[in-house]
Amino acid sequence: MSIDLSFLTDGEAEYTPTPSTADRVIDDGPRLDAYSTAVVRVVDMVAPAVVHVRVSGARNGRAAGGSGSGVIISPDGLILTNNHVVEGADTIAVSLADDRTVTARLIGRDPDTDIAVLRAETTSTLPSARLANSKQVQRGQIAIAIGNPLGWDSTVTAGIVSGVGRTLRGQSGRLIGDVIQTDAALNPGNSGGPLVNSQAGVIGINTATIMGAQGLCFSVASNTAEYVLSQILQHGKVRRARLGIAGEQVNLPQRLRNALELRQQGGVRVVEVQTGAAADGKLAAGDIILSVDGDPVTGLDDIARLMDERRIARAVVLAVLRGGRKLSVEVVPQER
Repeated sequence: MSIDLSFLTDGEAEYTPTPSTADRVIDDGPRLDAYSTAVVRVVDMVAPAVVHVRVSGARNGRAAGGSGSGVIISPDGLILTNNHVVEGADTIAVSLADDRTVTARLIGRDPDTDIAVLRAETTSTLPSARLANSKQVQRGQIAIAIGNPLGWDSTVTAGIVSGVGRTLRGQSGRLIGDVIQTDAALNPGNSGGPLVNSQAGVIGINTATIMGAQGLCFSVASNTAEYVLSQILQHGKVRRARLGIAGEQVNLPQRLRNALELRQQGGVRVVEVQTGAAADGKLAAGDIILSVDGDPVTGLDDIARLMDERRIARAVVLAVLRGGRKLSVEVVPQER
């Protein structure tokens, strides 16, 4: 028996086997191209507004320097970055996308949210990025991080939004609420850079990674950053109210919860009422705070979150447990 092998040498012969299901090649080209096109378009639009921030100053009595990223959010040079990038800075310089370096002035900072606002000292009109509504962010959507880690300009990583509404403890010890979790890698020096959606809107300001954990990166939501920006532009700081107490989180016995028909498992026990506090004479050591104006309080972080500008010098009603009885106490918080 002979086998015809002429197709191996005959240039005109062509062997076209019929592919089986297992051998069939799936063409992902169009989908990959659409993804790439979206990322490239976003980077082209936003990267010109991303800056490298370099600081020098003194920390803990020693000369110190550092760097991070930032994003220009208005043509007149307003820049959002992280508080921890500029904390303790005496001088701040920002490197722009056109290779210019200009000095920047600190307008204000908020350690509680790790957001700081700078203004580039230039008369030029600068490229700027647009803040998006972070309330519309959904898990699974594309997330693109742009930064200048260690001076490598316009470094881009991309991934998805892994979670929304997270909380992250800031440098001040206070929980930052409404934090966006992403698996877009944040490299050293990315702090302060923007997290962007596929419409080139800034949905967050990159702030932290969890060392040793892959894919756990966090950004302060753009709505939080915008609130901090407006407060700093109006007041030079973020205004917050205070009750003037020292407290601790406690669990409520099931028997007490059943008797008082309480759904929450805990509250905040007042350990001390400070002199001249808003609650002076209204709260006493041993009281357990259950809610503020109807919003449940299960820990000190809830009180810190609820005591915002809206409650400064305005009467608020606290639900309090005292001697096994549930009472309503009205206090007027003062500015912190």
